[in-house]
Amino acid sequence: MAPKPKDARGRVVLNHSTHIPGLIAILHKLSAHPHIKTLTPAVISRGRSHAPKFRLKISVPIRGGFKLIARQGKSIQEVFIITNLNLEQLKEAIQAVVPG
Repeated sequence: MAPKPKDARGRVVLNHSTHIPGLIAILHKLSAHPHIKTLTPAVISRGRSHAPKFRLKISVPIRGGFKLIARQGKSIQEVFIITNLNLEQLKEAIQAVVPG
């Protein structure tokens, strides 16, 4: 994956004042992928179980992309991604930027 010029990067929508720690940095790294257009963090909530490390997993397909679930500690945040990547390609892109 070659880096895109700065003006060709995907857009990270910052519409919330609260985000899971580390989420925005990961989304900015993902936005450098040439086939990712928009990343929108959404609802943040509290889960019952504890996730000691940051995790980002694909939840369900949506029109034009996928819904992702970001977890860290007891916090859960939805992220909507608009892309023309298929499921396997998106998994590879996420694994390339999420540590661990």
